[in-house]
Amino acid sequence: MTALPLTALPAGSGQQTLRTHREGPVLRIELNTPEDGNTVTDALLDDLLAVLQDQDPAVRVLVLAGSGDDFCLGGDRGEFGRHLADDPTGSGIRRSGTKARRVCDALTGNPAVTIARVHGKVIGAGMALALACDLRVGAEDATFRLPELALGLPTAWGGLLPRLINEVGAARVRELVLTGRAFTAAEAQSLSILQKVVPAQELDAAVAAWARPIVRRPPAALRVTKTLLNSLSAASRLADVSALDAELMAAVVAEAHHARGGY
Repeated sequence: MTALPLTALPAGSGQQTLRTHREGPVLRIELNTPEDGNTVTDALLDDLLAVLQDQDPAVRVLVLAGSGDDFCLGGDRGEFGRHLADDPTGSGIRRSGTKARRVCDALTGNPAVTIARVHGKVIGAGMALALACDLRVGAEDATFRLPELALGLPTAWGGLLPRLINEVGAARVRELVLTGRAFTAAEAQSLSILQKVVPAQELDAAVAAWARPIVRRPPAALRVTKTLLNSLSAASRLADVSALDAELMAAVVAEAHHARGGY
């Protein structure tokens, strides 16, 4: 599979935060607000949902990447503040949290095999987007962090916590969440947050090496196998309460806003 330039979404699509490229059965979606580190906003979530809901059934592999220096610097706290200014009870944050859950579920439940191609900094909500993908490859100089607690926020976004515990294990996740420390791509691989680590210049080749055999698999067998893997994984998360993520985030942020007189 030859790497080709990414293109903007068609004029009139209304989507401003992404670039996409389709090459046969492979669709690449790139977060494309590098000026703010591809932070996750409502606009970006809306655009991701639109692309995922419109996805051609012939797509067998979906690659999620980020433009600029970083994959994703997490959620936009400034937007949280604007939501609270509009409604101090947190209704805007609830809506945003519901969109986040829908996007992550759309990646996990996608009929195509989803691949996260990460580089630079991968923070908070950015890690949630990557973890929602089936396969994850990272540049060897990528760094990861879960800073929510230090920011006065719960780790409740897009089903991040149950996915992380399922992939990594409760004891290790507890340490990462409570300390908020940064960790390397090598450690992320040892924790199964990444399945592969390569030099930054080899990221596209690593994605292509995964995609080549996948696109040759019979479509029905591929869909059924992915459904089985997701079902078995979900069965091990019987206490998954991530459906409450939006409510938890809104409640904590609204309470902090009230206590401080502003966010």
